[in-house]
Amino acid sequence: MLQIHTLVFSPFQENTYLVFDETNECAIVDPGMLTVAEEEKLMQTIDQLGLTPVLALQTHLHLDHVFGSRFVFEKFGLAPKAHPADAFLLEGIQTYARQFGFEMKENPPQLDGFLRDNDEVVFGHTTLRVIHVPGHSPGGIVFYNAEASVLLAGDVLFRGSIGRSDLPGGNQHELIEGIQAKLMVLPDEVQVYPGHGPATTIGYERANNPFL
Repeated sequence: MLQIHTLVFSPFQENTYLVFDETNECAIVDPGMLTVAEEEKLMQTIDQLGLTPVLALQTHLHLDHVFGSRFVFEKFGLAPKAHPADAFLLEGIQTYARQFGFEMKENPPQLDGFLRDNDEVVFGHTTLRVIHVPGHSPGGIVFYNAEASVLLAGDVLFRGSIGRSDLPGGNQHELIEGIQAKLMVLPDEVQVYPGHGPATTIGYERANNPFL
């Protein structure tokens, strides 16, 4: 059975997800650890849950979602997989971080593979379908498992809100159109795990999200 464990990291309060099933194989989604203490928290949680990380997945490549990508690569040998349209964002991460007062020793590792619309990511007994929803970033993707009714939404969809579209490559019209066409067609009961803030459901957002 698919399970989701949430860890909240950095001043951005970014949600990092450990996604695993009964095999204990684990995907680390959007590693956002900024400090040594947060890196230790990730390791302790993985150990406590008895998990074996086998994939590093990115919903997108904005700063707050890749703070911990280098650590995951060095500890587990897992370079991130993401949509190719976001790859350009990795090149300036160190410089961008300094603008926010954060110091990173290195840029995140280069991508280990591209994830495109309708691709499937498989680990353990779990399959996640990739859905491309640009607008917050050009390569924004979400991960959907129909069997468990779970959607890892990154910064595309939040409880009562949607991702900002004023960053490089953002487009609000494209974002709303993608959410309506690709996410609001999913069943009401689908649990939505966003990149920040509390979980929600497709049904709740369909009925209550003012942006939709």
